[in-house]
Amino acid sequence: MSALSHKIDFAIIFSVKHANPNGDPLNGNRPRTDYDGYGEVTDVCLKRKLRDRLQMVGHTIFVQSDEKKTDGMTSLQNRAYAEPPIGLGKKAFNPRENSKEKAAELACKQWFDVRAFGQVFAFGKEADAAGVSIAIRGPVTIQSAFSIEPVSITSTQITKSVSGEGDGTKKGSDTMGMKHRVDHAIYVAYGAMTPQLADKTGFSDTDAEAIKTILPKLFEGDASSARPEGSMAVSKVIWWQHNSKAGQYSSAKVHALLSELIDAWKENIKEDKSLLNQIDNLKPDSENAKKLEVGDLKPEIIDGF
Repeated sequence: MSALSHKIDFAIIFSVKHANPNGDPLNGNRPRTDYDGYGEVTDVCLKRKLRDRLQMVGHTIFVQSDEKKTDGMTSLQNRAYAEPPIGLGKKAFNPRENSKEKAAELACKQWFDVRAFGQVFAFGKEADAAGVSIAIRGPVTIQSAFSIEPVSITSTQITKSVSGEGDGTKKGSDTMGMKHRVDHAIYVAYGAMTPQLADKTGFSDTDAEAIKTILPKLFEGDASSARPEGSMAVSKVIWWQHNSKAGQYSSAKVHALLSELIDAWKENIKEDKSLLNQIDNLKPDSENAKKLEVGDLKPEIIDGF
């Protein structure tokens, strides 16, 4: 399978309504915000959701979440050392059996997320690994998502009642806690796919198409108490496919097209419809879609599910 043949830039616009899109464990699990009050969803969080969705449709994933494990492995090392088809076996990572380059090649073939996002296989002082570290740099990068406007966070005090020890007839004391949510916000994340790095990992046009198919339904199957079903939804995916591996324009220039369009929407918000309506009306061949073109590079605008 040939590697990625064109540079790709993309953006994801998604809405949050009465949900905690990404809690900060160092701040009482409040939704993440920057110093100016804009909401943030980290790139790590977005890649976690991408991995989960890809795993749901049958792709092999190395970094699996605990609640969605499909192979019974208790650690990344166990998964790597497991014999095929789950892992590669210990010999693959033994410097006396294999070169680092060969081990990296096998890992990229085995796991979708390794050849897409990269991975560091770090081994300790085991006799067979001898402290080997294998770093793989992936061609797919995703930036943290930030809200278009500062977010309003609502905090609610909650109680939890549990039965005491013994036969359960004695009620335990209530436990107090806090639950936080973003009332309503629109977030934007940017990403890119680099053919030069795809050549090294084997990330292909087919792999890029798999991610493109997953992005509009990024939050499916991700419901929880903090994120009830339907509280987070992708509004639009904007996909710029360049005509060469080098690309006609830099990612910064391409991503700035959407940033400038959103800034224009925000300036006219009092005279026009809401931001969400503006985004919903972003259709192919519309005037706003033309503002996302630069030269002969035109975006594909995909509706969320």
